[in-house]
Amino acid sequence: MKAILCSQYCQPDDLVLADVPDPVAGPGEAVIAIKAAALNFFDILMIQGKYQIKPPFPFSPAAEVAGVIESIGAGVTDLKVGDRVVASCGHNGAREKIALPAASIVKIPDNLDYDRAAGIIIIYGTALHALEDRASPKPGETLAVLGAAGGTGLAACELGKLMGLKVIACASSDEKLEFAKAHGAELTLNYGKEDLKEGLRKLTGGKGVDIIFDPVGGAYAEQALRSIAWEGRFLVIGFAAGDIPKMPLNLALLKGCDIRGVFWGAWTRLNPEKNRANLEKLVKWTAEGKISSHVDRTFPLAQTADALKVLAGRKAMGKVILHP
Repeated sequence: MKAILCSQYCQPDDLVLADVPDPVAGPGEAVIAIKAAALNFFDILMIQGKYQIKPPFPFSPAAEVAGVIESIGAGVTDLKVGDRVVASCGHNGAREKIALPAASIVKIPDNLDYDRAAGIIIIYGTALHALEDRASPKPGETLAVLGAAGGTGLAACELGKLMGLKVIACASSDEKLEFAKAHGAELTLNYGKEDLKEGLRKLTGGKGVDIIFDPVGGAYAEQALRSIAWEGRFLVIGFAAGDIPKMPLNLALLKGCDIRGVFWGAWTRLNPEKNRANLEKLVKWTAEGKISSHVDRTFPLAQTADALKVLAGRKAMGKVILHP
């Protein structure tokens, strides 16, 4: 089968399309013939050796896949050949087939296409965990989402609206803000044109923002924290801007606020049953049209480098999908 391989830490253009042996389903496993593999910003960091998870070489990027069960191993009873499924794999999704533990695989309904299904797991899983488990949300509270047109930001806008929060989308262009507004945001702020701290204060009538969802980091993080309400919650999601901010801790004291880390990957390993329930809920909501799982663009497997460069340039609004 064909696979995109990272054999040493490299840039997207250095990835190689190669032939590798077909996987075999071991006990408790199933082989998925992959129809769609979703990429995320951390795939770039992973191939560069800058991510906290460092798979052994050679590996493929892409941490979430959708496809059809091709074979099952001994002891697997809840899946059968031909089932349409989605799964989180951590890495190795950019290939034609993958063997995974059956417990990590969730069936999808016939009315949910593979591209949208593949994009559900990480961005919506992260946003749901952040808002439901870490943010202590109360209906009617304000939620400011930085990088609101990116994958995780867009998921936070949609889920925030579903939870009854007043969503403020923050992004670097009017085009991105219009897109976020079509996906759940009530108010918008262009931090390419307007001061983020003052803008958020103005939009909240001087009170400040109750919950800040920050997958961007960099210079915007401290500005956002300075706009937080008394007893607000600042959610640390990631650092798409590249720089990890150094927050002045006196702000946490003066605002009586919390800075809360959101490490979805570690949480899923510690809470596998709750994570599976979350994923089944997200699949259902996507199939029902309650969340969009919007696909920005798709690429054939051979153009994985181009797909990753779209993410690196922060050009994607929604998910970037590979078709093996």
